[in-house]
Amino acid sequence: MVDPLSVAFVTGTTPDKWARAWRGQRRGPLELVPVTEAEQVDVVRRGEVDLALVRLPVDSEGLHCVRLYDERPVVVASREHFVAAADTVTLDDLVDEQLVRPHASGWRPAAEQLAWPEMSEREAVETVAAGTGIVVVPESVARLFRRKDVVRREVTDLPPTTVALVWLRKRDDDTTQAFVGVVKGRTANSSRQ
Repeated sequence: MVDPLSVAFVTGTTPDKWARAWRGQRRGPLELVPVTEAEQVDVVRRGEVDLALVRLPVDSEGLHCVRLYDERPVVVASREHFVAAADTVTLDDLVDEQLVRPHASGWRPAAEQLAWPEMSEREAVETVAAGTGIVVVPESVARLFRRKDVVRREVTDLPPTTVALVWLRKRDDDTTQAFVGVVKGRTANSSRQ
């Protein structure tokens, strides 16, 4: 039996889209492994997975990195929060808020921040639903954890986040390249497999 190709993914990325294509082309067994953003590259470097769908930026030394798509950043807040009245917001609108989870861009509100415990995206959305603070996440994450008691609004002056596929340079075999081809839209009948 052939070992499955293992692909890690962070919350909000779209591994099922490519897994269906992989399986549809009968390429072999595939294992999808959920990981946190903190460990997204480490699992590849340690050889625990073959490839990973990650959010940039990452340290790409020793890795191949194929950029896939960009996502809009959104703020998630309680339905009673002032952002619910807006169509979009800017960072200036959020300058006095409590950010319950650090944002990947490094942006932080000017207001003195509480010492929030580390929390997952789901826990952050649950926290802001209770009316405590805000969280800025990629739109796909906000959709994934959608609730009736929160709203999401685009933050127009934050750059988008980028999802990419990474794998070790030294692990650039035919199976890995076949998965990269699937992600790039190549079919089983493409001249380059």
